[in-house]
Amino acid sequence: MSLVWLKIAVLLYGIASLAVLPAVLYERPNWRYAALPAALLGLFFHSISLVQMLAAAHHLVPVEATEVQAVLALLLVMAFLLTAAVYRTLTMGVVLLPVATLLCLVPAFALGKSTLASPLLHSGWIWLHIALLLAAYAALILSLLASVLYLIQEKRLKSRSTKGPMSALPPLATTDAIVLKSLLFGLPCMTAGLLIGSLLAMQMYGSSYFHDPKVLLSFVMWLAYVAMIAIRRSAGLRGRRAVFLSAFVFFVMLAVWSANQFSSVHQFAVER
Repeated sequence: MSLVWLKIAVLLYGIASLAVLPAVLYERPNWRYAALPAALLGLFFHSISLVQMLAAAHHLVPVEATEVQAVLALLLVMAFLLTAAVYRTLTMGVVLLPVATLLCLVPAFALGKSTLASPLLHSGWIWLHIALLLAAYAALILSLLASVLYLIQEKRLKSRSTKGPMSALPPLATTDAIVLKSLLFGLPCMTAGLLIGSLLAMQMYGSSYFHDPKVLLSFVMWLAYVAMIAIRRSAGLRGRRAVFLSAFVFFVMLAVWSANQFSSVHQFAVER
């Protein structure tokens, strides 16, 4: 039944993705009354599906790639709805909603059942570890998107362009606030997630845990994250340089995900 709810969520996210385009790009604000309810309903069915999905797999931790994708998509939709409620802008939905829809497609139509052989994965601490890191990833994606929008809006203002599909972009101050607050939210999530994961892994693997490629890249990502916030706060980094710095940390994040294929710590015994 979880697949049915997830497919409904994918349909609703698709509707929201389409409705947000005229609301943001073509100055049709009434379309927000289709985009927001569709996204909210999609989030509701998505949450039900995720709970049933994990319950059917007999664990609370998203382990398989499809489960992780479903959780990350949920967090991205929540980030969109939060920014829409706080900053009264749907601009983030132009990218976040389609990405969430795509992330849900594979879990909705190619989900397999599995049982886990590792007792550690039934621990509440490992669930907290994964949830915190996924929240940090979602915050990083949101900050990168907002940085790009900041650059686009800055160029528009310099060229004194007041019309066109980008005229609905939020003010520079609003976009910059989204960037900074996303980063400030993501850093403690990433820090706590890495610390919890390190303590759990040290109990199982000892010092060899720190030889794992994904672990090493995760700490590199954390250092880059801290450096990005420090540079922004001390030097007032904005515009193109901020986009490049956010993009660098984002690509490190992608490298961390890719390194999971070579990780000895993050590969769990799964029976189908």
